[in-house]
Amino acid sequence: MPSVLGSPDLTGLETAMRHATPDDLQSIEHVLRPLRALPGMVERGPGRFYRRSSAFLHFHEDRSALFADLKRDGDWVRFPLRSAREGERLLAAVRKLLA
Repeated sequence: MPSVLGSPDLTGLETAMRHATPDDLQSIEHVLRPLRALPGMVERGPGRFYRRSSAFLHFHEDRSALFADLKRDGDWVRFPLRSAREGERLLAAVRKLLA
C-alpha cells in the first residue's frame, strides 16, 4: 500500500481508492501533458508512468479527488491533486527526481 504522507485528512483512504480510469485522468490533463514531455518518463498505460524498467508514478481516484503515487527512495509517496497548486507540487517533485 502506498504511504500517506503529510496530509492527516487522507488517512484511511487507501481502502476507498481505485486506480484512475482514462475518464478520471481527463481532469488532470494539465498535469499529464508536461509529465509526458519529460525525458526518461515512459507512459505504459493511461496515467501509469515508468522510469527505466520500474513503476514510477500512477494515479488513484476516490469519492472526492485524484491522487498521485510517486516512487521516491523506494517508497510510494501520495500527492493529492485537488488544485492546480497541488499539480505543480507533483510536477516539481517529479522533475527533482529526474534531475
